[in-house]
Amino acid sequence: MKASILSSVLFAASVLAAPRGGHGLARRVANRAGRLSNVANVLGVAEAIKDGNATHVEYSSNWAGGVLTAPPAGETFNAVSGQFTVPTPSAPPGGDGGSYSAAIWVGIDGDTYGNAILQAGVDITIDGSDSYSYDAWYEWYPNYAIDFSTSSFSFSAGDVISVSIKSSSSTRGTVVLENLSTGQSVTQSVSAPSSSAKLGGQNAEWIVEDFDEGGSQVAFADFGTVLFTDCVASTGSTSEGTSGATILDIEDSDGNILTDTTIPSSSEVKIVYT
Repeated sequence: MKASILSSVLFAASVLAAPRGGHGLARRVANRAGRLSNVANVLGVAEAIKDGNATHVEYSSNWAGGVLTAPPAGETFNAVSGQFTVPTPSAPPGGDGGSYSAAIWVGIDGDTYGNAILQAGVDITIDGSDSYSYDAWYEWYPNYAIDFSTSSFSFSAGDVISVSIKSSSSTRGTVVLENLSTGQSVTQSVSAPSSSAKLGGQNAEWIVEDFDEGGSQVAFADFGTVLFTDCVASTGSTSEGTSGATILDIEDSDGNILTDTTIPSSSEVKIVYT
């Protein structure tokens, strides 16, 4: 959840730490039930050079991407969409051959408004040197993510995935994932898990995340480049792109900046693993 901070102040966040048990498929099967995309954990704010220009950037322990932090006055975001090409994950520099993952998703809320997130997307994982897995999911935070079965929706690296999120009220919504490369699609109705998890419609985002699984953040994969295109966020009467989006980059516990996010156009968000 975002806190009010100055650029010279770091946000002290508490993180639930639990060892990840097992290896390979056994570990993944055991931990998928505890897979969770979390709200943005912002660590600090600074000016950075992006595309040759000084840009306001927020650094987070778990989110990289673009976020619209407020809808037009008197309105709320009720729809957000975008598409991307699924990258092939790899171990980060110095990786030990273990399991590394990243999530790519589109959602409503979870940044300045932290009570809930309605989101959907994909996880990409490399286990060892040449074992890859790809999972599609949806989530109404603070509930855990729910995977789509591979029979209902499957994809692989190189496929183009479209994600559409719509809320019909603060407690009901619909997610649609479409594999534009194969023509397969899946639609899922979703409800808020509790009365305290109502959407505020205050944020719309296009994100690469170091998500939680089994009680702790996963080892973060080198995802190469993710380019969100056709990015649109809508209210009841207006639509907007990414021109006014706040940029987030991931900073690890050692102070290393792991991503470089830019806004190439008014309908795009580009996130590069660095």
